[in-house]
Amino acid sequence: MRDELRNGDERFAPAETLAAEPSADEPFWNRVGEQNYPLHIALFLATFLTTCVAGAYWVGKEISLDDLSNVASRLESGLPYSISLLFFLTSHEFGHFFATMAHRVRATLPYYIPMPPIPFIFPIGTFGAMIRMKERIPTSQSLFDIGASGPLAGFVVALGILIYGFATLPPIEYVVQIHPEYELYYQLHGKIPVQSGALFAGKNLLYWILEKIFDGPNLPPMTEMYHYPYLFAGWLGCFVTALNLLPVGQLDGGHIVYAMFGRKVQARVARIFLAFIVVLGLPTFAEWIAFILATFANQPFSGFPYPAWVRDVSWASWIVWALLLWRFVRLDHPPVLLERPLDPTRMTLGWISIAVFVLCFTPVPFGQLP
Repeated sequence: MRDELRNGDERFAPAETLAAEPSADEPFWNRVGEQNYPLHIALFLATFLTTCVAGAYWVGKEISLDDLSNVASRLESGLPYSISLLFFLTSHEFGHFFATMAHRVRATLPYYIPMPPIPFIFPIGTFGAMIRMKERIPTSQSLFDIGASGPLAGFVVALGILIYGFATLPPIEYVVQIHPEYELYYQLHGKIPVQSGALFAGKNLLYWILEKIFDGPNLPPMTEMYHYPYLFAGWLGCFVTALNLLPVGQLDGGHIVYAMFGRKVQARVARIFLAFIVVLGLPTFAEWIAFILATFANQPFSGFPYPAWVRDVSWASWIVWALLLWRFVRLDHPPVLLERPLDPTRMTLGWISIAVFVLCFTPVPFGQLP
């Protein structure tokens, strides 16, 4: 059966044949379907353990197998970070999962992906979580609901974690306990030193707004923020939300833009955004390549004469992300079976999702001070 476009809306392509939907009388919980419960539980427990290890590391309680007597207490110190981050991931993924159940699209429960403590890898304890849909999404409405439910649910949790973290900040001496080498500088100057080469996390717009609201002497510099488990977990939640809302392919942002504006607009927006992150990443990526070539040529290289603001907004890894998005995620969203314009409520939620992306997007998520 062919479906005609309502009011001749050319943003949306003609629909394909739709399969018959299950009965509306089917009990909601019966839609869970067959699941590999032992695997899901094992992955969750493994991720709980690895995020506890990461949380302990960030509060200065690194776990060593050479001293097993302190393992339990050190793992306990990682609980605030672990529980906060897993609460965010669980809210995000079950937002998707419950939406698939509501629209009778078969999907798996979340697969949590543990990140063991690997040297030279940024230790956050997890590579995230995901669900896998076993059926094609049938309509624009179901596509929107499934795509938007995860980021919106996760954002609410990340925002709550950040607010709690800002509202319960310990005295700034807390950082001195983690870094005893700061004690003399702090006694002399009354503040935490910001040292050359220090790792920092970049501010997104939401974090900047909350800093202004909770302004005070206990606010940590971004070179020390990751020692605060609630701030760091909330910040990571915002970072993951922004990545998922990139308007590309089958990422959540691609789902949302496709459902709101149609296939052609989504394809254009994906290409514009890809060009945007290439422009963001190119200055520092070019410096990185030049530095490698100069090292092999045994020649000195101290960087290109960019204005300071260029390095403040450029992150070389956006080039890597652009390649991953172009090559593996793909730019264009595959068509759904039935394309229809969204109702006003969904369009409003779509614009809220776009606003969430703006609040959470960070031009330079991670870096080192020169």
